[in-house]
Amino acid sequence: MMKLLSVNASMPKEVPYRDETVSTGIFKEPVTGRVMLRRLNLDGDKQADPSVHGGVHKAAYAYPYEHYEWWSRELGRTDFAFGQFGENFTVEGMLEDAVRIGDVYRIGASLVEVTQPRVPCFKIGIRMGMADFPKRFMASGRTGFYLKVLEEGEVGAGDGIERIRGDVGNITVRGLWHLAYYEPQNLEDARKALRLPFLAPEWRKPMEKRLIQAGIPLE
Repeated sequence: MMKLLSVNASMPKEVPYRDETVSTGIFKEPVTGRVMLRRLNLDGDKQADPSVHGGVHKAAYAYPYEHYEWWSRELGRTDFAFGQFGENFTVEGMLEDAVRIGDVYRIGASLVEVTQPRVPCFKIGIRMGMADFPKRFMASGRTGFYLKVLEEGEVGAGDGIERIRGDVGNITVRGLWHLAYYEPQNLEDARKALRLPFLAPEWRKPMEKRLIQAGIPLE
């Protein structure tokens, strides 16, 4: 059963980083009650750097709660709380090898579409207190995924999650992550990914470049 365990939000704040300060919205905390999910973000939530975070294809970020236990064992830590990985939605029953790019879900009163895996920046290292964590996070394949908002609506902890549309292109979140970072010669699946009309631009461009370099015309 798929379920929304926690809705997490934060406004950007200044935090120390090396010999300077940076602005980040990664310190998400659980929100009580119901919150409006809008086209670009949750009410009460904002991205510090809109050039790389947020936008239509990254309106909200979901992370599977099942990974909390794995990371706890991996890192030998028990200090995790909802929103630990900078996610807006802590979800249950939505692992990356089952969720597909283009899947559409009803979450509370909202309707959302899965667009891409997450590629972490250095700020999750700040959140975790571990400079090498972004690399460990990415290598784990436990990336979570971004959502595009098709219908705005209120969401809240405890909401059930229903898949409205699935299996459109048969490329899972984990499959796209693996294709992009571990299968540079896989041109067939690159073409398959490019056929997805809902593939986010950040992931479309590298796939197009792969085919162009191989001398394969784009469809």
